[in-house]
Amino acid sequence: MTDYAEEQDNEIEALESIYPDILEVLETEPHCFKLSLSAETDSHEEGAPLGVDLQFTYVPTYPDAPPEMEVLSPQNLTEQDVSSIQDLLQQQAEENLGMVMVFTLVSAVQERLSELVEEKKKQAEEERERKQREEEEKEKKRFEGTRVTIETFLAWKDRFDQEIAEKKKSKKEEDNSKKLTGKQLFERDTSLNDSDARFLDNEDITLGAGDESVEVDESLFQDMADLDLDEELDLED
Repeated sequence: MTDYAEEQDNEIEALESIYPDILEVLETEPHCFKLSLSAETDSHEEGAPLGVDLQFTYVPTYPDAPPEMEVLSPQNLTEQDVSSIQDLLQQQAEENLGMVMVFTLVSAVQERLSELVEEKKKQAEEERERKQREEEEKEKKRFEGTRVTIETFLAWKDRFDQEIAEKKKSKKEEDNSKKLTGKQLFERDTSLNDSDARFLDNEDITLGAGDESVEVDESLFQDMADLDLDEELDLED
């Protein structure tokens, strides 16, 4: 008859010797313990290491029956990665029924973590190469420019000719505006003509302040004009 308790005690003792830094005993009745596994990336590689905790609990008939197994605290692992580790544990446990198996299970998961590190390194490298190719293609297109055909050249020339014609027209209008004489500028200011016309239409000019007003007799200005003319004639004689 198999002494399950003795086999379990002996395996726990062996595991504590093999994994002194990563094994943590949680309970003794039944035996329950946890091992923290990790897989380091190369020092020159970016990214945090991959890791996972494996928790085992012996059932009364272990190792003829598999232990209870849990995958806890995954680090930098996807759900798919965790699922693949769980499947691996189940497969290895079924293949090793009848003998103590925790060391075998832990070794299989550690190897799987190392494989995942290599896979992720390969994926990262492929991603870098893809981005590099895209950058090179962009740079190549930037130097090549747009391929010229007869149609694209004619379209460009039409736009160019229109731009030149518009610039010449604007410059001509600007030059013409600078060449206007004083008389032309005066004639262009119609407000001055309107002001003179309104002044001449008024026979009497009335200045008012409050209720008082002063009427100006224009005949007085005519007499003064005649007087000035007579004085000029006398001076000439």
